[in-house]
Amino acid sequence: MLFVDSHCHLDRLSYGSKQTDLADVLAKAAARQVGYFLCVSVTQQQFPEMLTAIAPYPQVFASCGVHPLNQDPGVDAPLLLEQAKDPRVVAIGETGLDYFYSPENKEVQQHSFREHIRVARALNKPLIIHTRDAQEDTLRIMTEEGADQVGGVLHCFTESLEMAEAAMAMGFYVSISGIVTFKSAAALQEVVKALPLSRLLIETDSPYLAPVPHRGRENEPAFVVDVAQFIADLRQIPLAELAQATSDNFFALFKLARQ
Repeated sequence: MLFVDSHCHLDRLSYGSKQTDLADVLAKAAARQVGYFLCVSVTQQQFPEMLTAIAPYPQVFASCGVHPLNQDPGVDAPLLLEQAKDPRVVAIGETGLDYFYSPENKEVQQHSFREHIRVARALNKPLIIHTRDAQEDTLRIMTEEGADQVGGVLHCFTESLEMAEAAMAMGFYVSISGIVTFKSAAALQEVVKALPLSRLLIETDSPYLAPVPHRGRENEPAFVVDVAQFIADLRQIPLAELAQATSDNFFALFKLARQ
């Protein structure tokens, strides 16, 4: 059985206090059969350091982008294009819109989102999209900028089934985090039941959003197995089937071969 953490921020774990080092984190994940990881960028300034940190680990892939909540100083599109040409970069993002935490700079976020989609199209690399309380604008910009030409994933998904279906119609996958295990996530759980297995990914979003039974702890890639087990139980399918499907989907989306 093989699990993939399709979205984590390995450079943001608490090394030296809650975690020993990256090798230790990956070893703990491997002990639970988590074999591959996508380390996701949230700022251009920290991207080179992130690449250096993961360089010794061929099982860790990278993305390049600016999180919608990290818009100071904002996206440098020419630099993003150059940074994302690195062969270790398999996706563009995370990008997108977050009107829950930062509704006051919608225009800045929208500009950044459009620039990311244009870079993704230029390099033919899929997108990692963060969307919260911005369903209409997210789908509109995806459509206007031709995001369907590269596809990608709506990560840490918490929105409606209708939004998921609209994104999937554009060739996107939907990734589910530990939020699905929360007592308050009844609506999301119903969405997850309805999603086609062929379009499903799993993630931790480490170091954030630790799933039950690890609430209150720093999240880490090993915990993606708890997300998988919850979803398998929710859908009443064997864990091995869920693991196989989500791993296959990961490699298909990011055009990767198992190493």
